Amino acid sequence: MKKTLLTLSLALFSVVAFSQASIGIGLKGGANFANASGDNLNADGITSYHVGAYGLIKLTNIGIQPELLFSKQGANVDGNDIDLSYVNIPVMLKFYLPAGLNLQAGPQFGMLTNAKDGDGDDIKESFKNSDLSAALGAGWDAPFGLQVGARYVFSLSDNGDSIDDPTFEYKNKTFQIYLGYSLFKLGN
Repeated sequence: MKKTLLTLSLALFSVVAFSQASIGIGLKGGANFANASGDNLNADGITSYHVGAYGLIKLTNIGIQPELLFSKQGANVDGNDIDLSYVNIPVMLKFYLPAGLNLQAGPQFGMLTNAKDGDGDDIKESFKNSDLSAALGAGWDAPFGLQVGARYVFSLSDNGDSIDDPTFEYKNKTFQIYLGYSLFKLGN
């Protein structure tokens, strides 16, 4: 097992060292402008945040950026705040344009960790434990390790799971702006 891990590590290092590839790890965070949609759902947006870490594997003008984020989402439904907490794992494919500008698209897998209403009552049973979403965005990877960007994330399926109201439909919609900083980079 140790020999296999060492061989894989050396192979990865060789690819990065002798090609146009680079690998990086960083931290990111930003603002969420969250809302929800659904049949018969009267929702207004709320402002919250997301924070976490990312990895970036970049080959010339294409990159793959998996992330691990804690994200506060939700909406104000009929005057009552719904506060949802997720651990999200977006896997973004980044298409690089000149000067570090990039377009992003990919899936996001979310796990609901907490759900409360405006009174602080637990309402997690009204929501599914997972959320499959799609994400589209644009950003700029500056030469000195800074990332700046915006992303729109929307649920692909209904997240409502209310026993009291089987017609309850809830889909997350979140616009994000973020800053990231590369802590470690190997390669170009």
